[in-house]
Amino acid sequence: MPPEALPEAPPAALRLDIDRAALAENWRALDRLSGAARAGAAVKADAYGLGARRVAAVLREAGCGDFFVAHWREAADLLDVVEAGTISVLHGPLTGADSAFAIATGVKPVINSLEQTRRWLDAGGGRCDVMIDTGMNRLGIPLAAIGDEALRRLDIDVLLSHLCSAEEDVPLNARQLALWQQARRHLPHRRASLANSAGIALGPDYHGDLTRPGLSLYGGIQREAMRGSIGQVARPAVALLQTRTVSAGETLGYNATFTADRTMRVGTIALGYADGYLRCWSGKGAMLSAGRRLPVLGRVSMDLTIIDLGAAPDLAEGDWVDVDYALDAAAAASGLSPYELLTLLGRRFAR
Repeated sequence: MPPEALPEAPPAALRLDIDRAALAENWRALDRLSGAARAGAAVKADAYGLGARRVAAVLREAGCGDFFVAHWREAADLLDVVEAGTISVLHGPLTGADSAFAIATGVKPVINSLEQTRRWLDAGGGRCDVMIDTGMNRLGIPLAAIGDEALRRLDIDVLLSHLCSAEEDVPLNARQLALWQQARRHLPHRRASLANSAGIALGPDYHGDLTRPGLSLYGGIQREAMRGSIGQVARPAVALLQTRTVSAGETLGYNATFTADRTMRVGTIALGYADGYLRCWSGKGAMLSAGRRLPVLGRVSMDLTIIDLGAAPDLAEGDWVDVDYALDAAAAASGLSPYELLTLLGRRFAR
């Protein structure tokens, strides 16, 4: 059968609801908390799994004018959503093809090394951002190299660095701030940026001209000062595939890790570790239905998870339940970071 004759695929049994109003309000709150600086947005990793095109469009309408991605293909995917000159590619120009793409489109590379500096200049150069390493020892030009004459030839829009531990009160924050300020004095640039989501809460000294929130846009609360300003954005939901009644003494799931101690009504949902709901949720996670908590029973498997329906006797096959996935509480329960919780959510979720 030719593709055009195929019927439309049925709806997915997994859904990731994105609260666009909460997303926009989170950006506005972070922009306000940034004081005199403007807030940009990290939309790398498909906007932390929520869908970069959708997220960038919402944030652009809210007033955001700077978007940060990691890979060049992520930038290409946004060219019809936001203006090319508002996109920065954090990994920088690894090849001549990267530089050619940036020059042709107006997307900005983030220069991370002297090698990338020379590659960009040899290609013709133009407006770019520069990452200075102030203690992460990951990407970025070492402070010892900022006197290199090639750096003076760059047309630097944003001079960046990245905080290692902004969610913690540690001396490293102040050391990084001092080194970033030193770099600002040595390299000509239009704007400077240091603070990520947590860094915004460290105060105006860390804000520069542009902040770069990521996780908090999507509902992550990294410092207590941000609580009350940040709302939940991502709400996974899943369909109930089957219900059954099990007797006391019966076991559930792989390796029989759960044994019923009474007659129980249980349900099987279309969610498993292939969807990013990892085995660490076994015996710890829960679904929600109209405020009722439905605990996970036994071991999470690849495509399926069993839940206790005792609190929701009305639920039947085909009904939907919400995954208990508020980021703070979910991180504490699972041992996963909020970053992992979002970016793990798989392609089978309809977004």
